[in-house]
Parts: sequence; C-alpha cells; structure tokens
Amino acid sequence: MQKAAVLLITLGPEKSSQIFKHLKEDEIEELTLEIANTRSITPQVKDEVLDEFYQVCLAQKYIAEGGIGYAKELLEKALGEEKARDVIGKLTASLQVKPFEFVRKTDPSQLLNFIQDEHPQTIALIMSYLTAAQSSLILSALPPERQADVAKRIAMMDRTSPDVIKEVEKVLESKLSSLVNQDYTIIGGVDAVVEILNSVDRGTEKHIMETLEIEEPELADEIRKKMFVFEDILLLDDRAIQRVLRDVENSDLAIALKGANENVQSAIFNNLSKRLAAMIKEDMEFMGPVRMKDVEEAQQKIVNIIRKLEDSAEIVISRGGGDEIVI
Repeated sequence: MQKAAVLLITLGPEKSSQIFKHLKEDEIEELTLEIANTRSITPQVKDEVLDEFYQVCLAQKYIAEGGIGYAKELLEKALGEEKARDVIGKLTASLQVKPFEFVRKTDPSQLLNFIQDEHPQTIALIMSYLTAAQSSLILSALPPERQADVAKRIAMMDRTSPDVIKEVEKVLESKLSSLVNQDYTIIGGVDAVVEILNSVDRGTEKHIMETLEIEEPELADEIRKKMFVFEDILLLDDRAIQRVLRDVENSDLAIALKGANENVQSAIFNNLSKRLAAMIKEDMEFMGPVRMKDVEEAQQKIVNIIRKLEDSAEIVISRGGGDEIVI
C-alpha cells in the first residue's frame, strides 16, 4: 500500500485519477488515506518504487506474449536470476486469487462464531490464510484448551492439497473454490504461528507456549527463537531499553550493534549515558570486521535478556494485542 501511494504521488494527480477509475471503493479509500499520511518521499525511494513498477509491467508484458516461462527467461537475461524470480513471484501472487479470499473480508468476531466448532485442523487451515491481526483475535477468543492445539497445527502445517482446500471452502460456502491454484499451496509453518503469537495478548501467548513446551518442546524452542528478534528492541519504550541495558555486557553490546541498523543503534545509544555511548562507539570502531556468527550470538544474548525480563514482568513488549494496557 505504501509503494502504491508513492507510485501514485510520483505519477501526479492527472494520471493517478485515471488509475483510480479502475480501483474498488475500499482500495481507493485505503490509498487516499495512505497518500494523505505520506509526508515526504526521498528521490531514492521514488526511484526504487518506479523501477519495481517498471519491472512488474515488463514481466506482465512478457507473460502476455509467451507465458511465465518465456517471461522468466527474458527477465533473467535483463535482471539476473534472483531478481527475475522475485519479480515473477510478486506478479503471479497478485494475479492468483488466494483461497479463502471471502473469509479475509469477514469480521473476525463473526468468523469466530462460524468456525469455533470446527475441527482444530480446519480452524488451523483457515487461520493460515488470514492476516496475523485476524488470526490473533480468533486465537485469543478460542477456549484455552484449544489454543495451543490450533497453534501447533498451524506451525506444523506444510503443504495442503488443493482438493482439501476446495472442500473446506465449499463447506464455508465459498464462491471462489473454482479459482484455487491447482499447485500445492504452501501455508502455515513456524513463521505463520510466530506472526500470530506476536500479535496476541501476552496471556494467550504464554499459555500456548507453556503447553507447546510440554507437548512439543523442539517446536516450542523453534517458535521462541523467532518470536523476538534483536531488531524488535524498537518495540520497547525508553525505560524498558534502559532496564535491558543494565544487564548487558558492554562487549556484547558493541558486537551486537555492529550488525544492527541505524534505527536500532539510535534507540540504544539514546538510552546510554553520553560517556558510555561514546565508549561503545569507540569499541565498535576499533574492533574492525566481526564475523556474522559472533554478531548473531551477541544479539541473541540480548534477546534472551529481554525475554527473561518480560517473563518476570519487569518490562513490557508492545505487540499490539488488545490486553497490552499499562497503567
């Protein structure tokens, strides 16, 4: 949506108004809001968005001329194999109607009433196609004894036959079942359940993780490692960051920041004393190149400290769940 807004702003009001004529009402509303909230665009961002748009248009033209294989071959020559695969992937994803499209437009509370009595595997299948925000609301509202079961099924889901998807859609009175891609569809997985758990309230997440640690300890460990990455330190407020930094070794902090982006570095340096910040920066400068493995280990140490402090309720990670209210 942000890229679309940047594109329309760059094209100017005359061309953009012509494009609006071909969009749905809700798309126009979302884009208008995004455009209104876009204050400024750097030349670099503008060029990147225009370049991506041009590549997608080029791919679409090639597909129309000779199919996806033909388009892939020409794009690989022009852009390289990796970039061509990325462009084709974006385009084919936008051309295909995803299963359960009608469900994503349904209010989560209404959908909950519709699916809560279904088999946990059916609920997991449907939730795998929803947005993380929708899934988190449904997962939080399910009975506690079903939450971990559904989360586990989402995490362990890999490939689902299109016949099964069609059958579930038929039960849900879907009008889109005939448009389902006949290739096996990759859904669910650990990343899907991590995204959902990062959006639910802390109580629901804790209950699910504790249950999974008993029933599927390896899966629970894999999920926990992905649930909070070092860059997510930006989700903490200044007081929480200061509390975390009290338990972090200066040597670990210097190494961890070597692989951090500018926003993360700023958030941490702003919560250190000027003297300590200068010392850490000096250490980073003099240590020279650092192995990525060492950077990741140092960052993981800090992540473990954050998780420990959260578990002891000394800090709060803002995940966007409805119960994350601090008073």
